[in-house]
Amino acid sequence: MSTTESRPQLSGTTKAAADQAVKETLEDYTLRFAPRSYRRWPPVIVATTALGGIAYMADFSIGAGIGLAHGTGNALVAIIVAAVVIFITGLPLAYYGARYNIDLDLITRGSGFGYYGSVLTSVIFASFTFIFFALEGSIMAQGLKLGLGLPLWLGYLASTLMVIPLVIYGMKALSKLQVWTTPIWLLLMIGPLVYLIATDPGTVDRFLSYAGTHGDGGVNTASVLLGAGVCLSLIAQIGEQIDYLRFMPPKTEENKRSWWTAVVMAGPGWVVLGALKQAIGVFLAVYILAKVGPATAPEPIEQFRGAFDTMMPSWMVIPLAVALVVISQIKINVTNAYSGSLAWTNSFTRVSKHYPGRMVFVLVNLGFALALMETDMFSFLNSILSFYSNCAIAWVVTVAADIGINKYLLKLSPLQPEFRRGMLYAVNPVGVVAFVAASGLSIAMYFHLLGDSLQPYSPVAAAVIAFVLTPLMAIATKGRYYLRRTDDGIDEPVLDADGNPSAVTLDCHVCHQPYERPDLTACATHDAHVCSLCLSTDKIGDHVLPATT
Repeated sequence: MSTTESRPQLSGTTKAAADQAVKETLEDYTLRFAPRSYRRWPPVIVATTALGGIAYMADFSIGAGIGLAHGTGNALVAIIVAAVVIFITGLPLAYYGARYNIDLDLITRGSGFGYYGSVLTSVIFASFTFIFFALEGSIMAQGLKLGLGLPLWLGYLASTLMVIPLVIYGMKALSKLQVWTTPIWLLLMIGPLVYLIATDPGTVDRFLSYAGTHGDGGVNTASVLLGAGVCLSLIAQIGEQIDYLRFMPPKTEENKRSWWTAVVMAGPGWVVLGALKQAIGVFLAVYILAKVGPATAPEPIEQFRGAFDTMMPSWMVIPLAVALVVISQIKINVTNAYSGSLAWTNSFTRVSKHYPGRMVFVLVNLGFALALMETDMFSFLNSILSFYSNCAIAWVVTVAADIGINKYLLKLSPLQPEFRRGMLYAVNPVGVVAFVAASGLSIAMYFHLLGDSLQPYSPVAAAVIAFVLTPLMAIATKGRYYLRRTDDGIDEPVLDADGNPSAVTLDCHVCHQPYERPDLTACATHDAHVCSLCLSTDKIGDHVLPATT
């Protein structure tokens, strides 16, 4: 059913709200449920677009840094340990994003944090996007310096400005970019590795026997956990994957196999390719170490320059290495800029009750990233990532534990995700307490405040504390702080007969635009409906439903 009767003339703030509402395809449904009418891509296109966003070169640097410091054995075990944790925690989050068509911030709100409580994690996720934008921009600047002679500062600026035209148009533009560039990127990345192994099998032996500057050739727990801590900083990547997975089509009996394949591969499955890239980074760093030295061996541009130099004429080496770096940087940094803009907009709008539009925060995120690049963040990469990983792990594990344990096992958290203002408590102690305790204690361990011997175990502590405290807090609070209301005042069901979000449309009486059922609630002061964005920007709470007793 759809309320499509003629609408009255609009004026003032209502007119502004309506103007903003009709731009939602440009804004890519920043703060709300992604409607079925917009989700026209088949699962394979959504998955390819999401996987295109993990073309970043940072994995090569991360793997190389761990391998050069702790040796190949410790690096490979650390990479595998981190990948297993990331896959397990990412699966429930990816499922919820794809099934209910909401991003990770909206999932977090209803999974233990509350309407305002998840602002904290949105800022953390936004930080993830500009940290990794800066890292990828630094790598691209290194390539432009090598290939074109551009000074680093100008390379940083170029890598920042070039993504703006691409990220403006959201999913529609990004899907085309990622699909067309992925085959070229895969060929340039995998080709050199295959060639080196085929023509010089001894490179494998040298790679496997490398002991590292801090290692003795053996595998030890402290080195593995220190390496895993760096790799686990990437755990928040699932948020960027979900920014694409929320555009999955409805899951039906006919498409369930392709639907699940896409969700698993493009959701937690990203880490399989990520782990492979980290291992390749170790391999290439060891391969070029004698030629370039330990200072530049972690730089991807040098790694692929060395690999290409073995397999093709010298005049092709630098252009191909630069092409690989530039393609990779564009593929990932449009995603970083896009996802960061969503996270900043979510946080700002809830706190200020004003919606300036996503593009404002594209520029904000790029500004933070450019500042990091100009301060040479690449030179202390592992320190930044090791610190950041404690917060990221605590957040993702808390949400995953709430979905997996509190929703499905304990049944204390509502199974259907909720994100709308008025339906949720402002703060839910379940997720907030678990997250703050886990991240706080793990950061203290990382900075040696609890003793030197515990420092390598900070990422483990972040995961374990979050995993244990999340269900304990739900039991202690008896789940009472999840839902402020259980009824949104609309008789029409939120889900259809297949369990997918309903495609029925209703009009918002504030902005006078039609929205699909999951995005609306009844209005507290009118016999009408109001959309989630108008609820978010309601400064006096005139439309917000009261709490039920």
